[in-house]
Amino acid sequence: MQDMGTAHSDSLDALISENTHLKSQLERLRKIMDEMPAMVYTSNNERKSINWCNKTMEDTMGYTLDEITEKGMEFFKEIMHPEDFDIALVARNQFKDNQPLFGGVLRVKGRNDEDWKWVVGLGIPYKHDEFGNLQDVLCVFLDFSYAINTSNQISEALREVLRKSNESILNKLTPREKDIFMLAAQGKNNKEIAGFLSLSRYTVETHRKNIRLKLKVRNTSELVALAKQIGVQ
Repeated sequence: MQDMGTAHSDSLDALISENTHLKSQLERLRKIMDEMPAMVYTSNNERKSINWCNKTMEDTMGYTLDEITEKGMEFFKEIMHPEDFDIALVARNQFKDNQPLFGGVLRVKGRNDEDWKWVVGLGIPYKHDEFGNLQDVLCVFLDFSYAINTSNQISEALREVLRKSNESILNKLTPREKDIFMLAAQGKNNKEIAGFLSLSRYTVETHRKNIRLKLKVRNTSELVALAKQIGVQ
């Protein structure tokens, strides 16, 4: 029968062994995240500011995590193509509306880059507060140039994804709303749309309000960004 000293020693040895194992697993996961050929980060959804990222993102964008964190939303404005920035705002609003997933394609440029990179991004809700409100999202960006060995498949996949996404979103709209959505996505204002479709300006304004409610966008910029995301312009 073991005495108290021996039992205590065995328990301590077991805890030390378990702690060593956990440290090893943590280090392994950290290495996997840092060497992953994709940019991974978490960000506060309301402020749209990054609070953690892997080494691949630091190296690819040319900023340290401290610099990225300090810049807040300005970081996204600096790295994203001006025509694509509204996509980040659309994503934020859709997550606030409890959408479980948001994906899209956009252009980014690192601090030391001359050319824009096309990346595919995917985000999911990651952390909620005690009341169930979304705080952080987990996002992954993958550079399309990493997949140049399967260019034919990329082209086919994009056509298929856009077709399905296009159908899913546009099916929420009435035929007249679809017409107005297409014209609004081209940058036409209410007066121009009214003239093109032979409608009153008031009717167009009413349709556009319904379109914003159905597609969960707040303004024309977000509507245009959504149209670009699904390949409608």
